[in-house]
Amino acid sequence: MKQSSQCAVGIDLGTTFSVAAYLDSTGRPLTLINAEGDTLTPSVVLLEDYEVVVGKEAVKAMGSEMERIADCSKRDVGQRMFHKALGGRQYPPEALGGWILNKLRMDTQKQLGAYHKVVITVPAYFDEVRRKATQDAGYIAGFEVLDIINEPTAAAVAFGYHQGFLSETGAGAQRRNVLVYDLGGGTFDVTVMQIDGREFVALATDGDVRLGGRDWDQRLLDCVAEEFVRKYGLDPREDPNVEGRLWRECEEAKRTLSARQRATLSCEYRGQTVRLEITREKFEELTLDLLERTAFTTRQTLQAAGLEWSDIDRILLVGGSTRMPSVVRMLRDLSGKEPDQSVSPDEVVAHGAALHAGLLLTRHAGRAPRFQIRNVNSHSLGVVANDPQTKELRNAILIPRNTQLPAEAKRIFRTRKAGQKSILVRIVEGESAAPADCSQIGRCSVRDLPPGLPARTPIEVRFRYRENGRLSIRVKVTGTNAVLEHEIMRENSLTRDQLNSWRKYISGLPPLAQIVSEDA
Repeated sequence: MKQSSQCAVGIDLGTTFSVAAYLDSTGRPLTLINAEGDTLTPSVVLLEDYEVVVGKEAVKAMGSEMERIADCSKRDVGQRMFHKALGGRQYPPEALGGWILNKLRMDTQKQLGAYHKVVITVPAYFDEVRRKATQDAGYIAGFEVLDIINEPTAAAVAFGYHQGFLSETGAGAQRRNVLVYDLGGGTFDVTVMQIDGREFVALATDGDVRLGGRDWDQRLLDCVAEEFVRKYGLDPREDPNVEGRLWRECEEAKRTLSARQRATLSCEYRGQTVRLEITREKFEELTLDLLERTAFTTRQTLQAAGLEWSDIDRILLVGGSTRMPSVVRMLRDLSGKEPDQSVSPDEVVAHGAALHAGLLLTRHAGRAPRFQIRNVNSHSLGVVANDPQTKELRNAILIPRNTQLPAEAKRIFRTRKAGQKSILVRIVEGESAAPADCSQIGRCSVRDLPPGLPARTPIEVRFRYRENGRLSIRVKVTGTNAVLEHEIMRENSLTRDQLNSWRKYISGLPPLAQIVSEDA
């Protein structure tokens, strides 16, 4: 199955599992297997004495070495460090993601041969900082990241492929509105897509980067732990290894309850044991509020798209957590339609990423791509400015959420005093007028302004949102020929030197101790 170094590879870097796919010689997306012979690689990293283990073997250690294990690190993407120390050391989420991606790269190169160019998926609701961090994780793993693509969009593309919309005869297919409900292990997205022949257009998107199957597991874990406390006055959550074993058991019980009406959970701690039978009805009662949160977001997204349920042709289920019967029943009751489960919820996102990688490679080769994607931004983009009336700081929104991408917007600032040398632009994402309630994605410091500028000289700052949700800034000084391109300074991002150090370590060059020391 050896391919050329230009093969199209897409990677779904998931919270709980990651998947890689490629396009075969006929352009068909296929899932790649890892070294263990599985299509799904657990997104779990074990660090022990500078040895790094990723995947199934790391999961096995959750009951004995939990203090050295990073799981669900995707939820910390965008933060400076992973939320807990591993073996007494702090690690950036980009490095943990880099190890997971490197595991996929090493395993899949045995089938494809050496390759470097990939497309990596992200939740649609990821903000700009998290998107940049995901690209950085790909760089650390030794990849050239051609692009990042929203997971629901990738799923819709794969769905379109499997429905024949991308074939020669599928170009004239009837326009369809598809609602993609994506409930993964750690994140939730809902996107309304319009598929018109070979054009995929996102109409609206929303989500929650801290809501997923993990939270359903947590409810089971807490149920068992609270019974332990009630019966023995002991809390098994206080021991990381006991909690790690219980996590695994609760995850399995959740899967069992998708197939059967009841499951049994057991927990041993300090010589005491609790066995608890959980019915599907009880599980759904424990997690009803979580399901309602997804239902609320789904209704909001449909409204933002300007559509009614009667306008939706398909409801596409994506993410392993959509196997829960309560999800299917809720969507059926909400829409009056039967959700579509025709594609694998675990693999469809990676397939769509591979198709997008193929599109980009085709475009780079100067050939016409067989489909097009048009996305929207999931968060409003603004700058922090002084309100001229109240004199208070506020979020001046330039590009509202659910704007078709790419999009551009500009704002005029003025220098405060004569001879001013620089200006500082604070960029935020969010819907609130109060900057404190928004996410500050970075600062742009415009230095080396032309000398001798009078006070209140207009400075035009132009923002450009690219199709993948990444942001670039261009600054023009009115009345001069000065046009400046600026990078955003992100407080939680790794520097180029740090990224290069981690990339070298992943390649096996310097020892990890040196990297950790430099990164600190």
